[in-house]
Amino acid sequence: MPSIFSDAEAIVDDIIRECGKRLVVGLPLGLGKANHVINALVARAVADSSINLTVFTALTLEKPMPHADLERRFIVPVIERLFGGYPELEYARRVHAKTLPPNIEVIEFFFLAGKWLHNAYAQQHYISANYTHAASYLLTRGVNVIVQLVAKRVVNGETRYSLSCNTDTTLDFLKARREGRTSFKIVGQVNSLLPFMPGKGDLAGDEFHAILESPDVEFPLFAPPSEPITDAKYASGLHAASLIRDGGTLQIGIGQVGDALAQGLVIRHRDNVEFRRIISRLSPGQEPRETTPFEKGLYGVSEMFFEAFLALIEAGIIKREVDGAVLHAAFFLGPQSFYRALREMAPDALRRIQMTAVSFTNELYGDEEAKRKARVDARFVNNAMMATLLGDAVSDGLENGQVVSGVGGQYNFVAQAFALDGARSILTLDATRQSGRELISNIRWSYGHTTIPRHLRDIVITEYGIADLRGKSDADVIAAMLAITDSRFQNELMQLAKEAGKLPKSYEIPLACRDNTPERIAKALKPARDEGLLPAFPFGSDFTEVEQRLIPALQVLKSASASPFKLAGLAWEGLTGGQADAEETCLARMQLDRPATASDLIYRTLLRAALARSS
Repeated sequence: MPSIFSDAEAIVDDIIRECGKRLVVGLPLGLGKANHVINALVARAVADSSINLTVFTALTLEKPMPHADLERRFIVPVIERLFGGYPELEYARRVHAKTLPPNIEVIEFFFLAGKWLHNAYAQQHYISANYTHAASYLLTRGVNVIVQLVAKRVVNGETRYSLSCNTDTTLDFLKARREGRTSFKIVGQVNSLLPFMPGKGDLAGDEFHAILESPDVEFPLFAPPSEPITDAKYASGLHAASLIRDGGTLQIGIGQVGDALAQGLVIRHRDNVEFRRIISRLSPGQEPRETTPFEKGLYGVSEMFFEAFLALIEAGIIKREVDGAVLHAAFFLGPQSFYRALREMAPDALRRIQMTAVSFTNELYGDEEAKRKARVDARFVNNAMMATLLGDAVSDGLENGQVVSGVGGQYNFVAQAFALDGARSILTLDATRQSGRELISNIRWSYGHTTIPRHLRDIVITEYGIADLRGKSDADVIAAMLAITDSRFQNELMQLAKEAGKLPKSYEIPLACRDNTPERIAKALKPARDEGLLPAFPFGSDFTEVEQRLIPALQVLKSASASPFKLAGLAWEGLTGGQADAEETCLARMQLDRPATASDLIYRTLLRAALARSS
């Protein structure tokens, strides 16, 4: 049985005594980090330069860091409410502060999006890896300690520990250890708020070398609140929902599009007539491919499990069982309500959600025959940052080499889509983005970095529609991509394609695709928005009602800030306009009900107008 410790310093003493002063520590990505143990290890290595500590991890979760004054006014109370007791990761703090000593190395293979974009240390120590290859990379470096947050349960007098949120690579490490390919110690830190998940991650105590357990090291789970779903994200999610085949298999990436897709599937299943109407308004004259309710249901297999999957299970959409499970996943992350739902779920229902190794969810090799039989008509839905007219996708980094996030499992799922009969890869992206005062197309003629190469082009979706690229010629691919490009950029991109000889000089974009504007999308979605079918937070929110009212107003203000003329117009509206609903409550939440400075007066005026516009 493992040694039980109540003090992180004592467990560090034990680790060094057992493993020596050369420590290669595997730390799970995301939620599963044992914060107190790794912080104590880092502190010990800072104090003792004879210790050589390598930390190999991904997706380091950190509290939001507000910059602008209005952002600070809004987000600081949210941070205190949702993350107030979450212990900061010392290695991340030192990387930010540039105070990491030379005997400590921190390596990640996936970043929290944009968090380390301008940090030279993080960029230089990033390893580009498919999620499924991360374990093998760490094995070659001689990992000797795995440090993980765990849930605890006593069954018939036997103490068991659940890997819970992060079975992903740990199960693959355990398999390698059983096969004699490696030797390492697993150190767990018990967190009573972590759901105890059944399945392969439910481990006997003798799998662990040591356990840290004490009220003094309990902490609230990291719980990022869901973001409100924009019109562009809803449009993309609804388009994707029209491609999901009943009786098939579903993987979804996290984010607004994943939530929008799930809500679109719920509408399709429960209010099929309205779903068809929404799709017809988004894509007039085009028949959606899949519109039927889900009689057979879907089987979920996804590296990431988040709250949208629970909604799909509860709606009776994800219900097709494979080996007794309706969903296989490798890690989870979500708001507090999501963790609470898992903790309180009836045992029979929870058993149908199986946490397993990422090598299972993301790859076909290993029991390939059974996987092929299970993963029928698979749809793998993931996000991209940009795409080219020739079908390359840019999802993880920039053309100057800087890494925004990581490859993660995206390439794995694209490869599966081509390896499985009837499967498709669906990559979604917003057609445009705002960069300061400049509007930029996310569909480019070319780009100096690629995550998914064009020979694996399949389906690309923007808010303006679906581009089916598989097996098409370059000219046909370019035409399909132009059809889902924002109309403000279509002519310029079409001309570049013609100049390169990749599009006939006589080609013209069809008239039906010439109204690709945000206004058209907003108009198409408005009836369903007004009826409450497309709420900003379809699966609930950790934001208060006042905060939910403020979010769209702050988005209006941010958009106006891109142009001095728009900002001046907003200020004029604030000075001359009437009072918006619940205005005083919102102003009080932003500490602007009693302005004390000139800046406060300006913010108050602008926010009043933004509240009126977004009401």
